Amino acid sequence: MKTLKRFALLLGLTSCVSANLVSIASADSTADLILSLKCRGGYNINVWRKYNSGELLYRSTSPHGNLSLGKGTNDNTGAARVYKFQNGNYEYQVIGGRGDHQGQGTLEVYKSGRSILSRSCTANG
Repeated sequence: MKTLKRFALLLGLTSCVSANLVSIASADSTADLILSLKCRGGYNINVWRKYNSGELLYRSTSPHGNLSLGKGTNDNTGAARVYKFQNGNYEYQVIGGRGDHQGQGTLEVYKSGRSILSRSCTANG
């Protein structure tokens, strides 16, 4: 019985790893990763640009769950590039530093225009 349980656990883990590898490869084959940040509190943020349309995509993982958004916008402030994504009443802003602030960033989340989350970030990778 123990052998059967171990086999089932191993099969389940292998399936999970395979599914994650496929989704990473899939995103990479249709879009270019333009910003990757690791933020306080376990938030990992990636901003992608689709090759064919230029559409900005937001992908995040955190202890609270995963989130994927599209149709983002960006602004270049000179010192930083600001990516914005909308999800109902929520707005997600990912700020990537430039120049002297290269490798630094911020994740800001707003609900109905009010700040509900702010996390400092560093370049991931």
